Amino acid sequence: MKRFSIAVATGLSAAFVFANAWDNVQIKGVTDKANPVGYAVNEPIIFTLTATDVPSGLATDDVVLRWTRTGDDGKTVKGECPFVAGRTCVVTTALDRAGFVRLEAKLYDRKTGEKIRRDKKAPGAPDWSPAKEVFFDGGAGVAVADLRQHVPEPADFDAWWAKQKKLLAAVPVKADLQKHKTVNGCDIFKLSVDCVGPRPVTGYLFIPVNAAPKSCRARVAFQGYGFYQQGCPEWAAWGCVSGKEIFLEINAHGYELGKDKAYYDVFGDSIKSSKYTYAFSPDENARPETAYFRFMAFRVMRALEYMKTRPEWNGKDLIAEGGSQGGLQTSWAAGLDPDVTLARPSIVWCCDLGATEPGGRLHGPWYIQHTAGIAHLVVDVAGMGDALGDVSGMGGDLGSHDALLHIVHIGQYQMLGGGHIAQESCTAGRCHCAADGGRDVVVAGGDVGDEGSQHIEGCTHADALLDFHVGGDLIQGHMAGAFDH
Repeated sequence: MKRFSIAVATGLSAAFVFANAWDNVQIKGVTDKANPVGYAVNEPIIFTLTATDVPSGLATDDVVLRWTRTGDDGKTVKGECPFVAGRTCVVTTALDRAGFVRLEAKLYDRKTGEKIRRDKKAPGAPDWSPAKEVFFDGGAGVAVADLRQHVPEPADFDAWWAKQKKLLAAVPVKADLQKHKTVNGCDIFKLSVDCVGPRPVTGYLFIPVNAAPKSCRARVAFQGYGFYQQGCPEWAAWGCVSGKEIFLEINAHGYELGKDKAYYDVFGDSIKSSKYTYAFSPDENARPETAYFRFMAFRVMRALEYMKTRPEWNGKDLIAEGGSQGGLQTSWAAGLDPDVTLARPSIVWCCDLGATEPGGRLHGPWYIQHTAGIAHLVVDVAGMGDALGDVSGMGGDLGSHDALLHIVHIGQYQMLGGGHIAQESCTAGRCHCAADGGRDVVVAGGDVGDEGSQHIEGCTHADALLDFHVGGDLIQGHMAGAFDH
């Protein structure tokens, strides 16, 4: 039985004597099936939770593990188990349709009703994570290959995108390259490429020194949500040379590179719409022509077009990758450019827009609610989606029909939250794996749904199957991941 867990975080309730007694306690869970996303409709799903790393002598008589089961069937079930070190808590459930169930469990002081909390952040959590509870957060998938997009495809979907591509083609692929530095035999440039819309494509381009014509594959990486300063990912220089590739990481917005924090703060304010941060405005999203995502998609297409103009490109291998919002952009890349040969989307944001309201699939609090006018930008990817995090989960048909990706590799990624980060995690919350990378998936953290907007990034690999690891241990299984043709 392969384990999955979300590292338990906690802090000490005032009712307890020992000052940091809960700091390393974890609640780990397993499903009865080795593949936690391999359940059939109405098949029993058995979760077994166990507390570990409980200090000897810790008073736990008044501690209780309270759990909540939610699911894509709209049902919520709650229960509790006594908290005893080494004793298991078993929760059995099922789902009467294709989708997901989520199980959350937290430790409480039975007398006060307060959550047990740590005095410091969860083990393995990033510095910004507020998670200090002792908790478990995991789930299981049912008939995931049968999940389909809920929002109907617009009748003019193909015609609309053909029009957008025509607009882009009218803008010459004109680039400005400024040498930034050379690292490990790789020249790094600040890049700006003209594009449709108010801003160009901007990012960092890596080219092996003295690379011969047609000697390199091309890889483009897209970033997660935010308008933070884009740093130069110098670590990419090693893969650039050893993997014989030209690599481009762009930001989602086309802002200037290398400015101070004040510039990006002002920029972030400038792309807000009324009280809404970018991409969330119901007024902008009323029509696809005014949606913030529209120009973001233009920059995705233009970045790929630019890479195909590079003399170093071998004319064969074109890779797109990214996590969260970067996964959204990766999915656009796969559907909009027929030359993309490999896509690595992870924890894809905005899958199945509209399916969460009313009474739709599981989702966290951070998702776009006003979607009636942006169905043209819906991402429909079978087996992909952060059903336990920010958005509802799975789609079926990308809708771009003749521009579908031939191969989708899904695998390793990282979600930053409160918890341990399992093996093969990525540096600084961002991961760009080579095409022959490992098959591990890492999701570190717990209450993602309760912590609002998370910075989620990563990359993926696994022969259209998803190896899913949650927290410090493993949820390891396989999820359908290929586009439906």
